[in-house]
Amino acid sequence: MAKSINQVILMGRLTRDPEQRTTTTGKTIASFSIAVDRGGQDDAADFFDVTAWEKLGELVMQYLGKGRRVLVQGRLRQDSWDDKETGKKRSRVEVTATDVTFLDGPNGGDGASENSAPRTNARKTDDVVIEDIEDKPIDLSEIPF
Repeated sequence: MAKSINQVILMGRLTRDPEQRTTTTGKTIASFSIAVDRGGQDDAADFFDVTAWEKLGELVMQYLGKGRRVLVQGRLRQDSWDDKETGKKRSRVEVTATDVTFLDGPNGGDGASENSAPRTNARKTDDVVIEDIEDKPIDLSEIPF
């Protein structure tokens, strides 16, 4: 008999800033949602609710915000309940993250903010001109080591 598999990998952008709550036992939970482009011509997207627990949830709260690109790995979890207002049976599917990879900088793209200048190396270098060299054999006695 084959084992069951419940694994999902999604790459998309946060649709809102993560929200944090704490369980009665003191565990941190971060909740957020991501939009995943379908990649078709209709520019449609699918939206997924994601929860990240404990240390992973703390990292999500610290580093992620609306618009950030992420790669989420986890498992699907389905909740069912009776709606108190309508009395109808409700359900939803949610991703419980086991790993969240941050794919871009805090302000999108390459991490540079819109108002800042592009990143440059701190050390300025002079242009180097390469001169033609002769194709003669190397004298090993000239090598200092």
